[in-house]
Amino acid sequence: MADDRIVSVLIAAVGGQGGGVLSEWIVDAAMLGGYPAQSTSIPGVAQRTGSTSYVVEIFSRPRAESDGREPVFCLFPVPGALDVLLAPELLEVGRAIEAGFASPSRTTIIASTHRLYSIHEKMPPGEAVYPSDRILAAARAFSRRFVGFDALAVAREHGTEVNAVLLGALAAAEVLPIGAGEFRKAIERKGVQAASNLKGFEVGGDVVRTGVASPRLAPIAPAPAARLEFAEERAGFPEPLRPIVGEALGRLVDYQDRAYARRFLERLQPIVALDRDPYTLSTIAARHLAVWMTYEDAIRVADLKTRAARFRRIEAEYPAAGPLVVTDYLKPDLDEIYGILPYRLVRRFAAWAERRWPRGRPTLGQHVRTTTVSGFLRLWLLARLRPLRPVSYRAHHEHALMVRWLDAVARCAGADYGLACEVARAAQLVKGYGDVRRRLVGAFVELLDSVLAVAAHDAAAARALAIESRTLIAQGPEGEAAAREGASRARGAAHRAEVLPAESRAASV
Repeated sequence: MADDRIVSVLIAAVGGQGGGVLSEWIVDAAMLGGYPAQSTSIPGVAQRTGSTSYVVEIFSRPRAESDGREPVFCLFPVPGALDVLLAPELLEVGRAIEAGFASPSRTTIIASTHRLYSIHEKMPPGEAVYPSDRILAAARAFSRRFVGFDALAVAREHGTEVNAVLLGALAAAEVLPIGAGEFRKAIERKGVQAASNLKGFEVGGDVVRTGVASPRLAPIAPAPAARLEFAEERAGFPEPLRPIVGEALGRLVDYQDRAYARRFLERLQPIVALDRDPYTLSTIAARHLAVWMTYEDAIRVADLKTRAARFRRIEAEYPAAGPLVVTDYLKPDLDEIYGILPYRLVRRFAAWAERRWPRGRPTLGQHVRTTTVSGFLRLWLLARLRPLRPVSYRAHHEHALMVRWLDAVARCAGADYGLACEVARAAQLVKGYGDVRRRLVGAFVELLDSVLAVAAHDAAAARALAIESRTLIAQGPEGEAAAREGASRARGAAHRAEVLPAESRAASV
């Protein structure tokens, strides 16, 4: 670098991804190269998955050539004066750009393009994931150079870590006055998984130099057995529906059995019969019906947690962690416990429990060490209760509500196609566990009742009500209250519309 200046690096990381280690590697490499450097951290909520920032500053002239003078470093990143933005997760790029740190004339952004969804994206019952394409567009617009690739997929393919991959990408980008040899020495001096991290460093550098990042990850596809078993049934559906029906069948067979998958087809066919090309309504209904029919009960959770593939994935993510120890933290409530038992056996008890605890059921917290024989057997035996699921208390209520929803979609399809699509989309509100699911189911039922009442008089108003209610409910408890108020007003207006014509007829007589 020709001029004497301080080169600043902001690592906008997520707790648990090794942002601290990444900053230490950079500082150690600078020191090994003879450059004055320092780092500071702004931890935020960094216990796990919380946003956390690390600032590294390096003086561009080696200490040996500085005539004994030491630079004065800053403790915080300066907006618009950032040389490198290093992000192990894409949303953190957006945060840094929003804060004004990146500059189109100065900043090199190096980021992994994979996503770890934030709490605000996970909590709403509707679609709340921030679009990645908007962040990528902003990264290109607000950077002098943008280097983006899925570092998590690359790391998993090569058995290494994201921070090591990004360090290699940083070295290959040549935006710091540090050579690759110093970075390698810094990794070796750290002494933690040195071989694995050096491999990640080399792979990350290769991605930047070649511009190729193509991890060999197998795409998700419908279960082969489902494709063969239901080939004739799938062929009977319109072409635009066949891919999603294939995915649904694979999911349903994995969840329960082939008879359960046929039940899905039987429920979907009446909706398809009412639809027309390009089959938007059927596509929406098929997607939400498949997800709803594979609701996660205690049996499903136990099944997923005891699969061999899960333990292989964990071992692949932590290859040098020693003997594998997995502890699952479970907290089922009373509904989830008796919900897996036969309906006829527990319906009286369930009715009593609802009266006894109307605002929330008791929970049973458990720490199950799944890598021990006793812990694994507890969950494995629970998963073996799958044959009881079709006659369970939970299934009785879930499927009754599914039928009610599909009937409402069919009724609306005859009056207004757009209204039917909105009622079909409303099924996305039915999600979550425990009190959250009970609350959302109540809001969903109220939405159905209100929309059908209004649709009897004004389909356009009913469609507007469905959109408004679904949007409000997706915003959380406050939005649910607003949706209830709006639905109440709409039902009142519909009731008055019924009463006035009746009074007019009586007066004429």
